[in-house]
Amino acid sequence: MSLPLPWPFDREYMQLALASGLAVGACAPLIGTFLVQKRLSLMGDGIGHMAFAGVAAGLLTGVSPLWMALVVAVAGAMTIEWLRLRRRASGDLALAVFFYTGIAAGVVLTGLAGSLNTGVLTYLFGSVLTVSPADALSICVLGLAILAVLAVTWRALFAVAIDEEAARVAGLPVDALSLGLAALTAVTVVAAMRVVGVLLVAALMVLPVGSAQRLARSFGATLRWAVAIGLGSVVVGLTLARAAALAPGGTIVLVAAATFTATAAVDLGRRRGRLH
Repeated sequence: MSLPLPWPFDREYMQLALASGLAVGACAPLIGTFLVQKRLSLMGDGIGHMAFAGVAAGLLTGVSPLWMALVVAVAGAMTIEWLRLRRRASGDLALAVFFYTGIAAGVVLTGLAGSLNTGVLTYLFGSVLTVSPADALSICVLGLAILAVLAVTWRALFAVAIDEEAARVAGLPVDALSLGLAALTAVTVVAAMRVVGVLLVAALMVLPVGSAQRLARSFGATLRWAVAIGLGSVVVGLTLARAAALAPGGTIVLVAAATFTATAAVDLGRRRGRLH
């Protein structure tokens, strides 16, 4: 049953897309703010490719691709972070290893799946306009879980993101918090797959944060601006997608990119004004 919402969200499929998109539009920039602060902006890409392997494995075995991707992505994310924390590999090297391993495994498993190959495209490029009520519910539940964990731990995660050594001296469980952030990143990536796709999920985690950093003067304000820009990008992107028959996932990211360009231009003009 569709709700009495105005155009373009007057149809049930658009309302399901809006609910899924808003859940991701809020969570992705929140997680991305901590990743950017830790200089791990590409972590979403690395985990996304692991999730792609999980999707392919799910299609091959007949298990739900969403939940198989969640298991594989969380395991991969925590392994990446464990390697980084133990100094077994730098953050960039660990990401690169899992980035290419994930995409290679996904390609091989997709080939084995044969006729199921077309199902992979839904997760690679996103297909938010075709989400079912069950899909939307799953995405919203994952989003609420992410928000609940962040509401409790964001101050500690901020301390770790700023300076891990100082956080250790202060008695914070740095390793547990870092692994937790990695797991939350994986959950966010999996939740976002149906909205913007594996190939674009990292953009939705980073671009709103880049815009927010040019508007905010504190970490808390950056979080709020990032979420607002993420939500706005989803609403505007879905509206443009329906009005002009555009691919919704790509349109959402392009709106976020345009916002980043606009805020960067405003910030540059502000700085030049101060110099004069």
